Amino acid sequence: MAWPQEIRESVRHKYIFNQLTLEQVSADCGVPFDTVRRWKAQALAKGDDWEKLRTAHTIAGGTLEDITRTVLTSLVIKFQSVIERINSNPDLPPEQSVELLTSIADAFSKATAASRRVLPETDRLATALEVVQLLGTFISENYPQHLSAFAEVLEPFGEKIGKSFG
Repeated sequence: MAWPQEIRESVRHKYIFNQLTLEQVSADCGVPFDTVRRWKAQALAKGDDWEKLRTAHTIAGGTLEDITRTVLTSLVIKFQSVIERINSNPDLPPEQSVELLTSIADAFSKATAASRRVLPETDRLATALEVVQLLGTFISENYPQHLSAFAEVLEPFGEKIGKSFG
């Protein structure tokens, strides 16, 4: 299937500037993961190194602590977005719902682990956000009827966590 250039540009932009994982970009843009990975490899072969651009953008964006806080906060927001996507699409197969939740949970776990190693002073924030992530997983597994309420309060609560623990 030939994908429109706008979609390719959106995939690249979301990976480099929004700091999404390839899995998240794939889900967000509706492009198969293998296709996204292939586009990234093809771009590298042509000299367009998404990793270098992503790193440069991160470094240029502020202090490492600010960047880490932003990444963790954006992951909480992305987690909310995934939950909303699952809730708003009753025809979404359960396997795909689990795959989406697993992807965002994995990205979140990796980001919090990395922040602990790089910036021990942000460990409190990472722990708080990890608890929120665990709560989201718990609700999705045990009380899925409450996911929309959880998603509704997650973004403003995430801001409060950032202010209290950041």
